[in-house]
Amino acid sequence: MKKNFKNALKLVLVHEGGWSDHPRDPGGATMKGVTLAVYRRHFGADKGKKDLRNISDAELESIYFSDYWNKCKCDKLPTGIDYAVFDAAVNSGPGRSAKWLQAAVGAEQDGAVGDKTLARVKDRDTVEVTNGMCDRRLSFLQSLSTWADFGRGWQRRVEGVRTAAIAMAGGSPVMESTSPAGYKVVKKGSTGLWVTKLQEALKIEVNGKFGTDTEKALIDWQKKNGLEPDGIAGRNTYRSLGLIA
Repeated sequence: MKKNFKNALKLVLVHEGGWSDHPRDPGGATMKGVTLAVYRRHFGADKGKKDLRNISDAELESIYFSDYWNKCKCDKLPTGIDYAVFDAAVNSGPGRSAKWLQAAVGAEQDGAVGDKTLARVKDRDTVEVTNGMCDRRLSFLQSLSTWADFGRGWQRRVEGVRTAAIAMAGGSPVMESTSPAGYKVVKKGSTGLWVTKLQEALKIEVNGKFGTDTEKALIDWQKKNGLEPDGIAGRNTYRSLGLIA
């Protein structure tokens, strides 16, 4: 087990906190970042919320190592990037975290960290990769319907991960404004000024309505420009289009 796992886990748990059972949280009942569904998968379908609230340190470490750290091959990642990938996996799932990493290094985004991804990571600057991952992670979170409820905390978490991960790697983070006030993440179904700006930048029909045609044009543009082709216009897309600094 890599030494950085326990250090990274401590940092993850600071963000995860304790017991949570918010009705609008898509993860449902959670204790120290472990959902009831995950806990049951490891320790039995008969386990309930009371059992989850009393999860032991050994159970907690076992889950985090097998389901997130090990699944994302964090032992094989550079120090700092391993933590950024680990935290993102805990917060948004190993597959999505792997895709953010792959997008940051220009690898095929298949959601599984393999030899090709690891080789690309090895050839890239650790700080650059960490910033790329965190940027993509934040743009995704801003696109969620629950951003209004949890966005402030999510943004603090991502920026905290960015700072800690880069410090682990011995670098200095480039702190840029990531405030959602500077722009609006848009996707299919969105309307308004930032849809208009996007359509103008893509040189397609401008009507301020994000429909199927806009989504297709955006995905095609993202593919051609090495971005994650998710059809969501966020920080990375806007920066690549020259709409924000």
